[in-house]
Amino acid sequence: MTRALRCHALVLGLAAALALSGCGGGQAPSPSAGAGGLEKAVIKVGTLPVPDAVALYIADARGLFAAEGLTVEPVTITGVTAALPQVESGALDVSQTTYVSTFLAVSKGRKIKLVADMYRAAPGTFTIMVQKNSPIRTVADLKGKTILVNTLGNIATLAVTTQLKAAGLAATDVTFAKKPFPEMGNAITSGQADAGWVTEPFITASSKALGFRTIADTMTGPTAGLPIAGWMASEQWARQNPKTLAAFQRAISKAQQIASSDRKAVEAALPTYTNIDRTTAEAITLGAYPSTLEASRLQKVADLMLEHNYIDAPIDVKSVMVPPDDR
Repeated sequence: MTRALRCHALVLGLAAALALSGCGGGQAPSPSAGAGGLEKAVIKVGTLPVPDAVALYIADARGLFAAEGLTVEPVTITGVTAALPQVESGALDVSQTTYVSTFLAVSKGRKIKLVADMYRAAPGTFTIMVQKNSPIRTVADLKGKTILVNTLGNIATLAVTTQLKAAGLAATDVTFAKKPFPEMGNAITSGQADAGWVTEPFITASSKALGFRTIADTMTGPTAGLPIAGWMASEQWARQNPKTLAAFQRAISKAQQIASSDRKAVEAALPTYTNIDRTTAEAITLGAYPSTLEASRLQKVADLMLEHNYIDAPIDVKSVMVPPDDR
């Protein structure tokens, strides 16, 4: 059964999400004990109404959580940074996160674990855009310019800085300014900034409505295929709820496989929890939906963060992961 949720717009300015529920077979599960011996049959999962999280909604719609005896209740978060203390306090059992945010938190001693993969960059999914009549043609032309990003000191600035370095520039050669994605187009048009780091559906919208053009794909070269988002839990919760976590991991992995292999399934799900209509869903460029959490891919993020001084010491990402099991 689903119920409407009011969603706060952080990334996409989106407004509607579905609250998910499922039921286990046989005896009805309770919040404290579930079918199949789950430690918790009902869990609260923090999520943003963005394409990254589509597997959560596919899993619910196709009964994948229910098949595990698990009920998932989504809770709209205002951002992954805000979700971290909710995960630590137990207000959320699991939450969407970005890998940069997670590794930053871990570098500061926070006890957070990555439990499942969610979204990986693909060509055309994160770009630097300018007005159609802008004199800026290449990344090198950004020297001395102001670039809008949705967050400072996170994946946005890391991705842009990596491209700046490849063009012979440093982060100090530009000015980064924070602006939510929905506000970037007007801010650039009004002269508040020269360029913006944009993701979908705003790449498509800015191109069609404002005539913006892309000068660089920030997910090429050193950042090609960069892991972007995953699911996190507190170390304590993962330790205390191994069967519940394993059930969540199995269901999400199956849904990720569906999202990865069936574009139509993603297009059908997006309008049910985001403000992306079906026509836009069919047009936007999507990233990849990995079904396994692979250390080799995630290590690339941590190593880039170390290279660009986001963290002070190396992180072995295997120590941050809770691999799935068959419990």
